[in-house]
Amino acid sequence: MSFYLDASAILPILVEEAASATVDAFVSGLGEPLVVSAFAAGETASAVSRLVRTGRVNANEARALLDSFDAWRATSAMPAQLAPSDVEVADLYVRRFDLMLRMPDALHIAICRRERHVLATLDRRMAEAARALGVEVRHLA
Repeated sequence: MSFYLDASAILPILVEEAASATVDAFVSGLGEPLVVSAFAAGETASAVSRLVRTGRVNANEARALLDSFDAWRATSAMPAQLAPSDVEVADLYVRRFDLMLRMPDALHIAICRRERHVLATLDRRMAEAARALGVEVRHLA
């Protein structure tokens, strides 16, 4: 079993947040491999950029956070490859209005479904949608 981390589960590893202790305990208690896609890495970088825009961290701090993330990812996570079919499947998920998914969340779910990873997320709505789509979920909140 492998656990795929989305950006909501990665950011509290990098920046002290209310969920940091929960995510840290989850990650440190695993004997299973962690998986981070390049897409999740990009979304994490976007979240750090948002911290700069909102003044929570400065640009130097943000660079240090992302350097730390890159080092952590290289030593503690396996990559998940994004396939062209993932985008097509995510598009279908978004078109299921009952799921109320945004495209980035749908893409994480599509990757997990194709590669048979357990989705580890703090996002309740995404967790519910993933379960409805047959993806195993570990909701961290």
